[in-house]
This record gives sequence, C-alpha cells and structure tokens, in this order.
Amino acid sequence: MNDKKLYMIGNAHLDPVWLWQWQEGFQEAKATFRSALDRMKESEDFIFTSSSAAMYEWIENNDPAMFEEIRARVKEGRWNIVGGWWIQPDCNIPGGESFVRQGLYGQRYFKEKFGVTAKVGYNVDSFGHNAMLPQILKKSGMDYYVMMRPMPNEKGLPSRLFWWQSDDGSKVLTFRIMFEYLSWGKDLENHVRRALGEFKEPLNDLMLFYGVGNHGGGPTKENIESIRRLNQEPDLPKLEFATPDQYFQDMVNSGLDFPVVHDDLQHHASGCYAAHSGIKQWNRQAENRLIAAEKFSALASWITGQPYPEEFTRAWKNVLFNQFHDILAGTSLEPAYEDARYLFGEAMAIADRSLNYAVQSLSWNIGIEQDETMRPIVVFNPHAWSSRVNVELEIGGIKDNSVLVDDTGKPVPFQTVKSQAAARGRYRLSFMAELPPLGYRVYKLFLESASLKPVGEPITASDLVLENSRLRLEFDKDTGFIKSLRDKKLDHEVLRGDGARPVVIDDTSDTWSHDVLHFDQKVGQFKAVRVQRIEHGPVKSVIRVVSEYGNSRLVQDFAMYPDQQQIDVSVTVDWREKFKMLKLVFPVNCVFSRHTYEIPYGTIEREHNGEEEPGQSWVDYSGIVQGSNRVYGLSLMNDAKYSYSIHNKELALTVLRSPIFAHHDPYEPEPDGEYSFIDQGIQQFHYSLLPHEEGWEQAGTVRRAAELNCKPVAIVESYHDGKLPQTDSYLSVDRDNVIVSAVKKAEDNDDLILRVYETDKRATTAEIRLPKWERSIRADFKPSEIKTFRVPADKNLPVTETSLLEWDL
Repeated sequence: MNDKKLYMIGNAHLDPVWLWQWQEGFQEAKATFRSALDRMKESEDFIFTSSSAAMYEWIENNDPAMFEEIRARVKEGRWNIVGGWWIQPDCNIPGGESFVRQGLYGQRYFKEKFGVTAKVGYNVDSFGHNAMLPQILKKSGMDYYVMMRPMPNEKGLPSRLFWWQSDDGSKVLTFRIMFEYLSWGKDLENHVRRALGEFKEPLNDLMLFYGVGNHGGGPTKENIESIRRLNQEPDLPKLEFATPDQYFQDMVNSGLDFPVVHDDLQHHASGCYAAHSGIKQWNRQAENRLIAAEKFSALASWITGQPYPEEFTRAWKNVLFNQFHDILAGTSLEPAYEDARYLFGEAMAIADRSLNYAVQSLSWNIGIEQDETMRPIVVFNPHAWSSRVNVELEIGGIKDNSVLVDDTGKPVPFQTVKSQAAARGRYRLSFMAELPPLGYRVYKLFLESASLKPVGEPITASDLVLENSRLRLEFDKDTGFIKSLRDKKLDHEVLRGDGARPVVIDDTSDTWSHDVLHFDQKVGQFKAVRVQRIEHGPVKSVIRVVSEYGNSRLVQDFAMYPDQQQIDVSVTVDWREKFKMLKLVFPVNCVFSRHTYEIPYGTIEREHNGEEEPGQSWVDYSGIVQGSNRVYGLSLMNDAKYSYSIHNKELALTVLRSPIFAHHDPYEPEPDGEYSFIDQGIQQFHYSLLPHEEGWEQAGTVRRAAELNCKPVAIVESYHDGKLPQTDSYLSVDRDNVIVSAVKKAEDNDDLILRVYETDKRATTAEIRLPKWERSIRADFKPSEIKTFRVPADKNLPVTETSLLEWDL
C-alpha cells in the first residue's frame, strides 16, 4: 500500500453571484445543500465541508426543515463548517474593519445556530490575499487557512503547507489547494493520479478537494463511488473522506516543521483591483459611513440616551455580502451590479439615518445662546485625533459683512463657493475647522457684523499657479499637466517631470485580466482644452484643468489652502472608450526609493517593477533627494480607488478600465457582437497629494487619508438650552501611530467596544483616554497589531481586551 494519504474534502464551491444574479444563487444554495444531505443518507462515511454564513441564513429563512437537518449533521460531525466569515470575499479590496466584521457576524452566527465556530479560514477562489489576514483570522478564532489563488505559476511558495505570518507575529497554518477546488466527471480520478507528483518529503499527506462547483452542485454519487474504487488501487495514495479540520490537526500533531511565509499572497487577476469603479466606490463609502455612524451612535447612546440602532447588523451584512469576490472584484454580469447598488443603498441609508439621529441628538443638547443675527453650525469630528480640515455646507442668507467665529469668539476665515442649488439666496460656505478628537465644535455665522473679517494668510493664485507659504504648484497651459510642484521650505522639486498626467493604455484583456501583470501599452494621453482659476479666497484657491481624449472628458480641480502641505483634487471623468485603461501618473523626484501601500489595517512595501498592485486609500513613494542625505516623499491618497503601479520612478493611480462585463478568457467576443462595457459614463472621486519631508510615518499619511475618506459632519443648528458645552472631545490617543478605528456598542450588551491598531510597524505603548467615562486604557502594541477593548457600562468593572469576536481572551 502506498504510504501517501489524500484527505478527500467534499465541498461545493457556490458563487452566490457571478454569471447569474443572487436569486439564482439563492436557489442553487438550497439545491446544493439538499444534495449534500442526500449523499449523507446514502453514504455513512461521506463528509461535507461548507463555508459562508450568508447562505446558511438563506436556508434558515427559506427552508427551516432543511436547516434543522443541517444542524443535526453538524452535531453528528459529518457537516463541517469552515470559513467563519459571512461570505468568501475579495481579500484585497475590503477595509480592515470589514474583514473583522466578516468574522464577527459569521462566527457569532455559527456559534448561535450550530454551537460551533470555524477553526479553518476558507477563501478558495479569492484573487489574492492581503498580508494582514493571518492576524485577523487568528484573532477571529481560526488557526488554519485554505486558499488556492495565486496558483503556483503566479507565486512560488516553499510548500503546499506553510505557516503564513503577519507583521505582529500571528501565524496560521495554510494550505494551497492542488489543481482546483472542484471536480467534473472524470476530473476526480485525474486529480488523484496527478497528486502523486505533488507529494514532497517529508509531507506525505495532502488535501484533495472534490465536488461540482462554481454554480454549486457538490459531491456526486459518481465522485463517492470513484473514491471507493480508487482506494483499492495499491499504487495510489490512501483516500479518506475527511475535513480540513482533521487534516490540519493531524499535521500539527505530526511534529513536522513547516516553512514560514511573511508576505502577501499575490497576484491573480490584477485587473480586478480596478474593474467596475462603481462597486469599488460604493464599498468605500458604505464602510466609512457605517463606521462613522456607529461611533456617534455609541457616543449618543451613552451621553444623551439616544437608542443605539439595531439596524447596523443588517447594514453590515449587506456590505459584507457585496464584498463577495466576484461582486467586489467587478467580474459579475451587469445586472448583478444593480442588485449590489440596492444592497449598498440600504446600508448607506441606515448609516446616514443613524448618523443623523446621533449627531442631532448631541447637537440638540448643546447650550447655544439666542441671537437672531447668528446661525450656529456644529461640526463633528469622526476621528480620534485633532483635525484641521476644510468644511463645506449649504446655507442661506450670507451677506458681505457676515463674520464666522468659533466657540471662543475667535474670527475664522471663510468664503462662499457656488451652491449646488440653482436658486437665489443659497451659498456653499467653506472654512477650515479645527476640531477636537472624536468630538465637536460650535461655529457661529453672524449674518451682519461690524467686526472686521479675519485676514488669513494669502494664497497667490493665477490661471496657472497656486502658491502658499509651503508649496508652489504650476501648470503647463498647453498640456494641463503639473509643470512644477515645489516644496518652498526645502527648495525641492517634488516631481521630476509632468505630473497628474492622464495616460490612456490599451487593455484588451478580459474582465479579470488573466495572466496580465503589467498595463503599460500607452496609446495616448488627454490634452488640455482649458486651464483656469475658478475659485480664489481666504480659505482656498482652485485651478480647473479640463482635458479630452477621443470621446472622453476629464476635469480636475486642484485646491490649495493657506499654510497647508496638501493639495486636494476633485475629479470628474466622462469615459467613452472601450478596451482602454486610464492612469494618472506622477514622476517622483528621489532615488533609493521605498514604496509603501496601505492594506487592510496595515501596510506593506513592494517592488517598483510596474506590476499592478492592490492597495487601500493611499500609497507612498519616498526616497533620498539626489545629492543629499534628505529623505523626501509623496503620498497619493484617494477616496474611491484601489489599484496602483510604480515603474521608472513613476507612481500611477489606476482610475478605471473598460473591458466587457463578465468576459472570461478563452471566450473570444464576436467581432460584430453587442456587448456592455464597464465604466462607461460619468464618475467622480477625489485624490490628494501630500509631499513630505522624511517618511510617510512622520507625515501623518494614515490620518490624512482617513480624513479624506471620512469627512466631518456639519449641522446648522438653532438656539436652545443644553447640558453640553460648545466644544467637547470624547476619546483620544497619545500616540500618532495608534488609531481607534471603530467605536460601537457590544453585540451582547450595552458595553462599549473599541477597535485600535498600530499603523507604523513599531512596537508602541499607548494610552487611550475616554474622559467622559473616566476611563483610561494603557496598552502595549506589537508592530501592526490590532486590539479590541471592552469598556463595561458598569463603571465598577474593569476594561478588558477581547478577541475580534468580542469574546474574552
């Protein structure tokens, strides 16, 4: 008998959405689960493995009898729950808190309904895996991980089985699936025979996954009979019906040493980082709105007694479902994105309604004196650090002698910009607010005042130049590109050539961009048709660059503020090209560079080889100023995009790409066929440029990007008595590299939950202060460590650290 062993993992990879809409996936989930239960009745040794809490909830709600059958099989040990997440998501695009919520809602659902939690993380079809996942999995109760992509030809790994490690030292034992996660017809027998070549000493045990998949199905009678028949052949490995849990436990008990991989697992289908701008932007918006709404809802619940919304769970489940890898990656058929938009819409409506209830509950309790010439404006800061940020809001009645002051009576420069309403008497008020950490400040607009308006530091502005005390930004009148971006303090040119250059790239690949790593076939670039100053005042000055290419139009509004190092850019694209990609390119002027990308709740440094790379809201290019020892860099931040590349000292943001919807190689589109192309039409987003001395850590890039993505909330209030002061702060941290990313009510009681993480890969001791609760939390953080704290509603009980699932450690 062969001394090798294959653990046969019966599963059904079911995409709830892909080349079909969720309604079809819903039905197929029922059919697949029914089939697996039937196979168990026929074969006493058959075991089924399945993930994704969302699909179990479908069954619970639509076929309670089948759900009870599944519960019985789980208890029997023949139905194996893996994954522990709400769905099998894209593992690059969601934000850090979304990955936490995948486990929070998935694992707690499995515990409540089945009395178990998954020990094995399970994302067999996701298109790459970010480097923070080992820590997130470990702290969500999972010690093991199963993945498949990237395949061996896409990323070399030292073994099929390896320890995957995050920066904080967390490790999960990880298995890369052989061949496929499914088997059709005679595929199973072929896979068993091929597996003979996969055994590498000393590893004599491997997993082999079988069952009809993608559109569900699961193990067939033929599969099961084939396993029994093949098990009689002496030259083949021993075949055993098993679960991933059994396999990993046996491997741990074997005493073997497995190699350690400390890296992200990339690349597969790199076109997915940019495909379908809409789904990417909705995801970013929904995440940030929900996180802000939870923060202020938790604060209002404690401070004013405003009920904490139970709807947050439904909103998060909508977001998590839309993060399924074929939805968020942009690879599903076109109607699926209408469905996704509805789910995101419901989530954002819940978030916006809850946020409004919370901040208005707080602002209504602020004592504001009556003065009929004054309009009170309450501005809330969703971040746990002091912020100086531009605030804009619609308001009416502003006059030439109006004056804005803060809560101390100090005058604040402001300017009016064009209202979003085409009506008389409406204006858009713009000013720089100085806000306390996770708190608010009252500003007062006196409509008629004899006081002199404050004189702010002037911005020099023409049609081609913006200049403040720190930066000088100049545009080329013929091309519309940035001609010069100079740091005045250091007399340093930040760019070594034309910046904000809109480059058009030929992209005939399929929706995934299978087997494509570089997008570098430049076919043209946008040309300016107008460059002009459109705003100028004490708060900001703006130059608009309008460019055209083919049938497409690009508008970039570059805003500069007094005494600010950051340039904010508002972008509107009207895209009409097909099989093309658009990048914004910035050639950075430094040598010996390092290139840092934000990933979910962490960062990673990558090579500058031109490969398309996934990232969250920012990427940084830093190095040495040539001819000196000075470190300098440029952070590029945005509020909607996730795809970047760096090559030949050029940092590029991928704005969009326009393949055919759900086009999968090797299918060849018909020459005269009618197809829908992705990203046609108008879209808007924002990006910011942050030139900085030293590294991104000293520049505060993480915080600036967070401010770009989650802006202050401004409320025009009225006059009333109240118990709250005109400025207050509810939470702060004494270290710049430690961020409180989430504040929420606990899942099981009225305690407060804080999510906190270290940003700079530095071991740190930080103090988190909650003055209104008379609490202070002092904690040691490993590099890039995520921590969760429970602040009891009972002040006599101590603050404790919990798992990401809010369970005791």
